[in-house]
Amino acid sequence: MYINTESQRQGTLSLSVVLVSFGVTVCAASMLMLCGICTWCQRKLGKHYKPSLETAGAPDSSRGRGEKKAIKLPGGGKALNSTAVQGQLPHDEADRRTEPHSSVSDLANSLTSEMLMLSPGSEDDDGHEGPGREKLGRIQFSVGYNFQDSTLTVKILKGQELPAKDFSGTSDPFVKIYLLPDKKNKLETKVKRKNLNPHWNETFLFEGFPYEKVVQRTLYLQVLDYDRFSRNDPIGEVSIPLNKVDLAHMQTFWKELKPCIDGSGSRGELLLSLCYNPTANTITVNIIKARNLKAMDIGGTSDPYVKLWLMHKDKRVEKKKTVVMKCCLNPVFNESFPFEIPTERLRETTIIITVMDKDRLSRNDVIGKIYLSWKSGPAEVKHWKDMIGRPRQAVAQWHQLKA
Repeated sequence: MYINTESQRQGTLSLSVVLVSFGVTVCAASMLMLCGICTWCQRKLGKHYKPSLETAGAPDSSRGRGEKKAIKLPGGGKALNSTAVQGQLPHDEADRRTEPHSSVSDLANSLTSEMLMLSPGSEDDDGHEGPGREKLGRIQFSVGYNFQDSTLTVKILKGQELPAKDFSGTSDPFVKIYLLPDKKNKLETKVKRKNLNPHWNETFLFEGFPYEKVVQRTLYLQVLDYDRFSRNDPIGEVSIPLNKVDLAHMQTFWKELKPCIDGSGSRGELLLSLCYNPTANTITVNIIKARNLKAMDIGGTSDPYVKLWLMHKDKRVEKKKTVVMKCCLNPVFNESFPFEIPTERLRETTIIITVMDKDRLSRNDVIGKIYLSWKSGPAEVKHWKDMIGRPRQAVAQWHQLKA
């Protein structure tokens, strides 16, 4: 009798183990299926809402044939820009579609998904640079030397993945060519309008240039964004000592653009906070303080103030500014500015913050800029994402001023 009872107990225990194992297996399978569906939905949403930036790869039409620029070189020679290869007009940018959202939470979730996709290290990011470094794109060029004619040839071919510098989310890039240490004489390519992947295909000849002087020079290329109404914005630069290049044959290079020496690194930083109120449809920008601003005056100081522009698409909607702080490179402002922004316009809104130097006798100088939106640089995108994700809270962050 004791043996039979023990057998029954063992049988019951085995049955319980089997049932528990079956339950755990079913739960695990369900969780895996749910995770797969969730990931599939996120990818679909990301592909649907991902913005279409200007990425036209074809070159702009040439403005004329037979144009040549020439400058005198130390050896009695000259540099000229030979005829550029005529290209095709860039394709029109695809229209962006935006679906209406039924709630603020849906909009916040979709914006967060988009911004994560644009941030470094995301699934769709092909870059190899760290999250702290801004992507400046790259440039393709060729260089070679003709010993018979004593001519150095530089060909500016194309650029790729240049950053957007204009309100419309694009740039008007062109290239300046120097043979350092000579910075007085320079040559320039044509401007490619609204193109982040420009094709220049322009050839520059430095004629009558002795080889022994060529190998003492450094080829310096600076990519800039053309601005009709203000100073051209530097995008990036490349330098290559010619004594490290086999000039006997025309060689082609792809080089990553680096920040310009006089670019954002020396312009200072600005601390500001953003507060998003979805109920009142407002974003409040608090300009807190700046540090290590670039000196713009002869006396080694500046008279800084901050100007704010609310942009909808590429149109200026509203302008505000702080007071002027006299003779100060580390000013404290502590001024707040609310902007009314309907929820449905958040996707196409940009807040441009410009630190200016006040000048009584001439035009005010730009010290540096910050573009705040969901499609700006990594630091700006992070701040915008934090603002959306933490409504009704002031989120502060330091920003590097850019040219």
